[in-house]
Amino acid sequence: MTAELVRGQNHPLSQARLEIRISAGTPIVAVAALGDENGRIHGAEWVAHPGAPTQPGLEVSRQAAADHRLAVDLDAVPEAVHRVSVLLALPAGGTGPVRFGAVAAPFVAVTGLDGHEVASYTITGLEAESAVVALELYRRQGAWKVRAVGQGYAGGLADLLTDQGLPQAHQLAGSINDAVAQGLARSVQAPPPRTADGDRSRQAAAPALGPDQGGTAPQSGPVPPMSPYGAQTPGGPGQPAPQQPSYPGAAPDPHAVTQPSAPTAGGPIDYSHPRRQNAAPPPPPPTAAPAAPGQPAQPVAGDATGWSMEERLYNQVWGMFEDLARTTAAYRSAVDFAESRMDKELEQVLSDPRSRIGGQGDAARETARARHAQLVAQAQEALDRDLTQLAAEADVVEPALPPAYARWDNPVWHAYRVPMEIPMALRLGDLHLPEADRIRIPMLVRLPLERGLWIDSGAAGSSDGSFTDSHAMSRLGMETAVAHAARLLAVYPAGDFTVHVIDPAGSGAQPLAPLVQTGVLAAPPALGAAGVADVLGRLTQRVDLVQMAVRGGAADSLPPGFDTSQQLLIVNDFPHGFDDRAVNQLRYLADEGPAFGVHLMMVADREQSSGYGPLLDPLWRSLLRLTPVADDHLADPWVGHAWTYEPSLVPPGSHVLQEVLTQVATARTKFL
Repeated sequence: MTAELVRGQNHPLSQARLEIRISAGTPIVAVAALGDENGRIHGAEWVAHPGAPTQPGLEVSRQAAADHRLAVDLDAVPEAVHRVSVLLALPAGGTGPVRFGAVAAPFVAVTGLDGHEVASYTITGLEAESAVVALELYRRQGAWKVRAVGQGYAGGLADLLTDQGLPQAHQLAGSINDAVAQGLARSVQAPPPRTADGDRSRQAAAPALGPDQGGTAPQSGPVPPMSPYGAQTPGGPGQPAPQQPSYPGAAPDPHAVTQPSAPTAGGPIDYSHPRRQNAAPPPPPPTAAPAAPGQPAQPVAGDATGWSMEERLYNQVWGMFEDLARTTAAYRSAVDFAESRMDKELEQVLSDPRSRIGGQGDAARETARARHAQLVAQAQEALDRDLTQLAAEADVVEPALPPAYARWDNPVWHAYRVPMEIPMALRLGDLHLPEADRIRIPMLVRLPLERGLWIDSGAAGSSDGSFTDSHAMSRLGMETAVAHAARLLAVYPAGDFTVHVIDPAGSGAQPLAPLVQTGVLAAPPALGAAGVADVLGRLTQRVDLVQMAVRGGAADSLPPGFDTSQQLLIVNDFPHGFDDRAVNQLRYLADEGPAFGVHLMMVADREQSSGYGPLLDPLWRSLLRLTPVADDHLADPWVGHAWTYEPSLVPPGSHVLQEVLTQVATARTKFL
């Protein structure tokens, strides 16, 4: 039975190997610190944090996340350690909340390796604090206990670590914040939380409740007109806008599908579709016979909840991504446990001179190795079972994906027609893990893009061990940018998406040929320093104009003939052709542009701009880094796996890109 602790209460621990699960409604940082009998932390090597995630007996997440799983082995901590403190903090310098009083109360649970909860604690009563000592495991008379602490600090991690007696606490807090910022910059955007009515189920979707069952009926009737830069409140003037769906203990999700709300002064432009519903969606129709008793359920494309097949497939893909992340984490944890146990048993054998040699020692070694092999085999069996089910699901989901979610080699592109409305998301490539190389999970990002894209053309080794020189990487980077830009053009309605290109030296002429020859660009690629200044000046002026209109409450009063379409700027060979003014304008577009319909896609080698020093660090962090070759640089928002990313490129010899762009250009001509 789980002990539900209150502040100051303790509970005995009967196991040495534990898992600490943390759940919050917003991304937080999890840190574990070792302390002596007085609770004092002797040095940075006594703290496990995202920059140094493993310490003796401890392993923490490598980035900020809404959910964490921390591994603790009390038998492996040094003898001088008498306390293990779990510290939580809100990321510093981000756009999220800055105090725990503004978010849902964090929940912490101590579990065994079998998942059984030993003790749990909900940290309530926090207000201005941005860091908190959640709980501590402490040694008392040779036995370990857990105590609920809940001590908060308004000064953040620096004040918390200082209070714990850590020398150079401010320097360590700064390094933790830097590691978290880097992790957030390379992380895959987390999916929307699944509500109680929208939980994804592998067996069957949860039925939606009708009005007579306590549920909410879908809204009907005419939808109020929406201007390009704002929407009327569906309820009419003076009526409150509908709220985002929520679940107990969760903060509102910025990516949830909702009805549009009226723009507020200083707020971002609302590009959400006016017909998106926020009531509980109906369950997907049954499309497959139930599985035989004792057999796993047969996978079905679109088995997640959603108002449309597009939404169901989106939720299903994210569910597959989460399932693969967690089942791989369980496998790795089990293997680590088996190796740690074998090492400990072998150490006990070798520590006794009487058992080092002879039959007794050999038998002990064989027993330890056999137990290790058995545990690893059990973990592999469970992993193989889960991967088989996920592979079967991927086999039925991939052919059913719409163009926005599909690979370029999917036959759905041969039946392509210019859409009438914007899809929910866009596929930027595939993700996979070493343990499941045969399973490719589509990497989907919500539309409109919330951050720019950086296609890293720096010469580096790919995940398969091969190396590509700088010229080839630059060409591959531009081919990747063209494929992404073509996909964006293809999934937007005619006239709703405009692409600009800056190619100062003209080095990207060959990869850009499909965009230029089909006539889908707003203008020929800008060349030289004059071309760079002209394009950046026009787009910067556009952002300023829309920003002033929105903040002044006059989003519908833009000049006649103003282009209200989404804008994409592709930049090649940065910083060639850029002076200091152009660099500042580029940073401005990266920071402010996405909220006002201007998006950035850079093909650049960071080393070539090293002369600017730390001035450009915020620029790189604001962009989602992608690569033109397979590379394991992306992390998931649950357990921080290093996922191998592969870009979505057009197969060699295929004409699908030209065919799609030709249709886009034809529709654009008719629209204009």
